[in-house]
Amino acid sequence: MFRSQFIPLVFAAFLLSPTAFSQTILQENSTISVERLSRYDQFIDQNIQNGMIPGAVVMILKNGEVVHQKAFGRSDIANNEPMVKDQIFYIQSMTKPIVTVAFMMLYEEGHFQLNDPVEKYLPWFKEYKISLDPSKGIAGGTKPAQKKITIANLLSHTAGFSHGIAAGKLEEEIRTAMYASPQENIESRVRTLISQPMIGEPGEQWYYSASPDVLSLLIEKFSGMSSAAFLQQRLFDPLEMKDTGYNLTEDQKSRMVQVHTKDENGKLMLVDRQTPTEGNKVFGGTHGLFSTAEDYSKFTQMLLNGGESHGIQFLSPKTIEIMTIDQTNGLYRDPGHGFGFGFAVLEDLADAKSLGSEGQYFWSGAYCTFFFVDPKENLISIFMTQMATYDNYWGEKMRQFVYQAIE
Repeated sequence: MFRSQFIPLVFAAFLLSPTAFSQTILQENSTISVERLSRYDQFIDQNIQNGMIPGAVVMILKNGEVVHQKAFGRSDIANNEPMVKDQIFYIQSMTKPIVTVAFMMLYEEGHFQLNDPVEKYLPWFKEYKISLDPSKGIAGGTKPAQKKITIANLLSHTAGFSHGIAAGKLEEEIRTAMYASPQENIESRVRTLISQPMIGEPGEQWYYSASPDVLSLLIEKFSGMSSAAFLQQRLFDPLEMKDTGYNLTEDQKSRMVQVHTKDENGKLMLVDRQTPTEGNKVFGGTHGLFSTAEDYSKFTQMLLNGGESHGIQFLSPKTIEIMTIDQTNGLYRDPGHGFGFGFAVLEDLADAKSLGSEGQYFWSGAYCTFFFVDPKENLISIFMTQMATYDNYWGEKMRQFVYQAIE
């Protein structure tokens, strides 16, 4: 009904612009060439043979249909276990979009406004300090903050928080405080986060941060249940994401991909400490979830459907719209890209120098898991492996090979 109301206007535009007509036909009727996509399979196989990664699972959906789903290589090089399609991965920061979506579901229920100061709901956010010299860490001194942290700042990584994963003295100190020291629950971790010096004033920089942990704590405050329970009841069960959660069952553990790295000679090996698969009590918004490529495809397909799946409207299309436009006022520094609420967004193909569509949104995880959603092409792509040294190379190659297969 909506589209038919605009047929005369659209037709007039086509008469004036043959290029616009051809682009629209491509986007609506384009397909994925199996033959051209075989280049991606060959690329992955070659990199497995060369010892770059142990294995991978790839899943690609076009127009709501699975057009490619394949497992490559091994899930555990020590035991020579083959990779299978329903393998479970520790998705690290691909937790962030899921928790952000859950949080925005509560926004739609009226629990808060996006410009609300966080201290309205967590009074202990009233006082925090800004680092004078992050290179010197806490020893570099601090100053009182002049601005309040808003919920929008949390969602867009502009609050001034750090993540504790980058280089530098302050990052090292934050990493030790948040992750090397035992945390009882998500509130304990967030209290630790706010006690550390900030990188800068809210709204004055985009800095990849642990802000989604605060979102997870607010989910618990607004919903009256743990984040794990909220995600399970409101997202995972309705979407039939049966292999996604913060802890694994005995059956699921047998499908867990082991985390790999490289030794001093560049040879693949298992990391000494594998991810704990049970007993996890800090239900984080930054990381913490396990999932499969298929489960993640159900989550992303719901977003691509305008927030609807299984007859349930999880989010309004209007909410997804504001989540997938730049919310940083140009502070996100990746050429051609912005950052919305929970996702990076491709805004300018010329600046990005990358195949894709403007409006594509995406993110990744520290163990080299990647996904993107392209509303214009009605396309989803997911690549998952488990390498302890993050390299965006695999995400860039995924885009390159998937988009070149469109015809």
